[in-house]
Amino acid sequence: MGRDSAATKGRLLAAATEEFAERGVAGARVDRIAAAAQANKRLIYDYFGDKDGLFDAVIDAHVDRVIDANPIDAEDIPAYAVRLFDYLMDNPDILRLLTWARLERRITPGARAKNLNSYRNRLAAVEHAQHEGKVTATLTPVQILTLIESLALGWVGTTLAFQAENEAELEPGRDIHRKAMSEGLRRMLTDAPEP
Repeated sequence: MGRDSAATKGRLLAAATEEFAERGVAGARVDRIAAAAQANKRLIYDYFGDKDGLFDAVIDAHVDRVIDANPIDAEDIPAYAVRLFDYLMDNPDILRLLTWARLERRITPGARAKNLNSYRNRLAAVEHAQHEGKVTATLTPVQILTLIESLALGWVGTTLAFQAENEAELEPGRDIHRKAMSEGLRRMLTDAPEP
């Protein structure tokens, strides 16, 4: 693919990300995507096959970004939750996009394989932390990972709802959320809280 076609494809993916995040697959329109990307609508079909193929390409691209931006560190498991929380707060369109994908059952085989590989790596990090005595062994790695990710996602929803009413107070509130999440998880995941 030449430089111009790569740039056009990139613009289409960016425009499609916004459109799909806002409206989902059913509500999205290829005319709006093409206009926002300043591209011929026909190119969507040439590059991606159809609107569904474009959505799948968008999901595949963003799954990589979410995974790469949020590594888990066996040395500091609570920090993973804080990074995930910050990433989703900074990228609310990604959270909406991934929510649409789940609601519409549109997780591609490629995205599913990447998610599974990442999930196994996260579980291995939790198991390592348990083996090193950094995280309690009274919960299974699956339970710990579910607890961490549910907390991060739940607090994003709460904070975004709060933001809609009190945007001026968002950053101090966000910092309070970070600290509470980190300390709360540290206490839940260790047999004895840090002094």
